[in-house]
Amino acid sequence: MIAPFHNQVALVTGASGGIGSETAIRLAAGGAKVALQYHSNPVGAETALAKITAAGGSAITVQGDAGNAADAARVVAATVAAFGTLTILINGAGISTPLSVGEMTSEAIDREFAANVRSVILMTQAAAPHLAKNAANGGRVVNVSSNLAFGPMPGLTLYSAAKAAVASLTQGFARELGSRGIAVNAVAPGATITPMTEWLDQSVMDGIAASTPLGRVAQPDDIADAILFLASPGSRWVNGRTMIVDGGLI
Repeated sequence: MIAPFHNQVALVTGASGGIGSETAIRLAAGGAKVALQYHSNPVGAETALAKITAAGGSAITVQGDAGNAADAARVVAATVAAFGTLTILINGAGISTPLSVGEMTSEAIDREFAANVRSVILMTQAAAPHLAKNAANGGRVVNVSSNLAFGPMPGLTLYSAAKAAVASLTQGFARELGSRGIAVNAVAPGATITPMTEWLDQSVMDGIAASTPLGRVAQPDDIADAILFLASPGSRWVNGRTMIVDGGLI
């Protein structure tokens, strides 16, 4: 049986930990060659790279700021230079900053939207020409939104707004890029055990778990599996959708 991502080349942003690194590892296990983008955590990216290569996979790490146009172009160029093509883009880079209404300074707003929204725009712009060339074999973009886009949590309203923008970009880009053979979808995870949620009190996580019909919070592999479906041939007739992956909480 041919691996689902045989002959595919994937670029995963935010691949130095959590959902991003788990997705990169699973893509490689499925046969893809993978570029792992990271911004400020080389140790995390190298750890994921080591897991991939130890299992016989092919991968590279690329440092850069996904929210910077020059860096986004360079990361894509490095991926194509290493593997000859690009067929899948996973926009997983992002940050989550707890802020009340009064704490939302101009600098904080710019930082949150640069990491969570501008990165999706710039990486998609840089990757789209390559994805279109390989539309028959891939041509997939999967963005990471959040279930908070559909039900903001006090203290995370700014983050929720940024992730709502990601869901909107997903639908708009799908309409615009579909004619070029590129499908664009997103996942909207609920609370997931990653470095991004380490600041949450255990009581908060316990409360989320208790309110979730499936009775727990997510692990990175729960979300990675959904991302892999949207990146795989099995999702060939899914486009412009944001899949909520939160155990039924929303």
